[in-house]
Amino acid sequence: MTVYIDSREKARAIKSIVATFDRRGVKHFSNKLFVGDYQSLDNPRRAIDRKQNLSEMYQNLCHDHDRFIGELKRAKDAGIELIILIEHGPSVKCLEDVISWQNPRLEVSPYAWDGKRLYKTMRTAREKYGVRYEFCSKRETGSRIIELLQEVAK
Repeated sequence: MTVYIDSREKARAIKSIVATFDRRGVKHFSNKLFVGDYQSLDNPRRAIDRKQNLSEMYQNLCHDHDRFIGELKRAKDAGIELIILIEHGPSVKCLEDVISWQNPRLEVSPYAWDGKRLYKTMRTAREKYGVRYEFCSKRETGSRIIELLQEVAK
């Protein structure tokens, strides 16, 4: 398997992901991707966009909404299945778990979204653009990327 890693991914942030690729014999190259952060040469119709946690997902949907939705539209229009892989840890295993997320921004801003609002917005994006959400811990990310890129289309 050969994986393209988006050139905008920070080397320090993906150190353990690259180490997993190396241990598992996955070739990887850095390249600017059309959508997402990871894409397999073997299946260019699937891309993975990695998020550090639900706070980053919130940031994308709330503050960077137009840019993020633009990426979802590009993926859909190009026929690319976009998987958002969120590294949030054991408390969030599925989209419904987002409802109970406690946004740390609520302490400083009365306008910040709670988990229920984030869940509804993520669900709407899934329905409108066909985006798929997967969740994992940071130490599982490299393995999950490999699994998701090798997975046969549903």
